[in-house]
Amino acid sequence: MSSAKKPSKYVAREPDASGFIEYTELEHQTWQRLIKRQLEVVPGRACDEYLQGLELLDLPRNRIPQLEEVSTVLRRETGWECARVPALIGFETFFRLLSERRFPVATFIRSPEEFDYLQEPDIFHEIFGHCAMLTNPAFANFTQTYGELGLHASPKERAYLARLYWFTVEFGLLQTNDGLRIYGGGILSSPKETLYALSDAPVRADFDVVDALRTPYRIDIMQPIYYVLRDLENLQQLTEIDLMARVREAIAAGLFEPMFPPKEAA
Repeated sequence: MSSAKKPSKYVAREPDASGFIEYTELEHQTWQRLIKRQLEVVPGRACDEYLQGLELLDLPRNRIPQLEEVSTVLRRETGWECARVPALIGFETFFRLLSERRFPVATFIRSPEEFDYLQEPDIFHEIFGHCAMLTNPAFANFTQTYGELGLHASPKERAYLARLYWFTVEFGLLQTNDGLRIYGGGILSSPKETLYALSDAPVRADFDVVDALRTPYRIDIMQPIYYVLRDLENLQQLTEIDLMARVREAIAAGLFEPMFPPKEAA
């Protein structure tokens, strides 16, 4: 999730008059290296729905895709499309876009110096990590409902809602007949986290919406806990309950103790 708290050193690319975004050869090479590396680790670890979505998107291996290439597939499958945004956007814009079935994608790619990790979501994270799942109706519906809720939520409610997004859309796991699988884009765009999330290191808990809302997280470490859905239909079910009542319940109960040390001051 993007927010406008601190400026980004990255600048999103602007399209030309025909809507085409030009990238440098180095940027295309970065995409090529990222996608090659990640395609080697997601099979057998990502959920089937994600892998099916990846197949539908048929992302280019040797260049950064144009957003319209991805949007064409998403529109056909679930009525979503990509929306070009600056490197960081405010919560208001973020929620509004999701409520309109427009997934925000910053049109920049990480520098070689930040190849393994960067805090801002770049085009590789957004396209490779998230867009494949947006071909799935349950995931697509949940993401739109989430945007609608966030649009009308108070700042405090939004802080709690952010945890729900974090533990589903970004770092969600799924229990399948073949074992534990990944559907969260924050995991699926990171080779280290893809391996770590399914290892014996983290805690894994059955997904409970109020528990997820109450669980603190840090964006700059491997997650100490993941929540596991039984089925992606659980996301569809979340669109059919009074989610804001659960948010109010979580606020009344307060946050759990963090499972990580406090961040050291810079």
